[in-house]
Amino acid sequence: MTKTALITGATGGLGHEFVKIHAQRGGNLVLVGRNPKKLTDLKAKVEQRYQVKAETIAVDFSDPTAAQTIFDQVQKMNVKIDILINNAGLGGQGEFIERTMDQDVSMMKVNMLVPTELMKLFLPLFVKRGSGKVLNVSSSVAMTPGPLQAEYYATKAYLTSLSNAIAYEVKDTGVTVTTLMPGAMDTGFAKAGGLTHTKMFAHGVSPVKVAQDGYAAMLKGKLNEFAGLPSYQRPLVSLMPMMPKKMMMGFVANQQSDKG
Repeated sequence: MTKTALITGATGGLGHEFVKIHAQRGGNLVLVGRNPKKLTDLKAKVEQRYQVKAETIAVDFSDPTAAQTIFDQVQKMNVKIDILINNAGLGGQGEFIERTMDQDVSMMKVNMLVPTELMKLFLPLFVKRGSGKVLNVSSSVAMTPGPLQAEYYATKAYLTSLSNAIAYEVKDTGVTVTTLMPGAMDTGFAKAGGLTHTKMFAHGVSPVKVAQDGYAAMLKGKLNEFAGLPSYQRPLVSLMPMMPKKMMMGFVANQQSDKG
């Protein structure tokens, strides 16, 4: 049976990889992003190459009505969503007291509010019919506070905690909620967040394998999937919750500095 996936942030980076993976499996798509032209171009490309059906929804996630707009448009299209991939994210570097409130509020809306609202809107439909999968793209940084990206790290901690709790609540309904927690990736995210000069993104990995691992974990109904971490980082991530916070924050702050 053909499954339809709604993917936010579909036109670039990790989102684009999710689009290709799902389309390669013969799945239909609802592509969500900010840029109407990029969405239209992607729709044409996907439909021609993979012979699947794709719909588009152009929306600015900083708009308070973004999630409701997405949901309402899906209802008007009369499309049944089987998979919800909350991929869109917004980053940004700088000391908390120096960043503007507008910058941080926008980040909270994109990284926290919209995924929460989309789950609030779509999950009841999933549970009612006894099937459906959610994949929330968080980050491995959710495991620790993050000096010089304090707001970003906090938003990902929120999304991870929320996703895990909801996964438990729906565990007997036929619905699963998986959290993807990648490391630094070589996508447009770093450039948009002003992070390309940092040590953290000096060795960003390709989003291709990250998307493959995340999608596979979602199909299996896994709780969390760490992906795209260099071998030297894997032990560190698993130890993060047990390490002294001051030591961990010192390491994180160092990673925000210039590549040198």
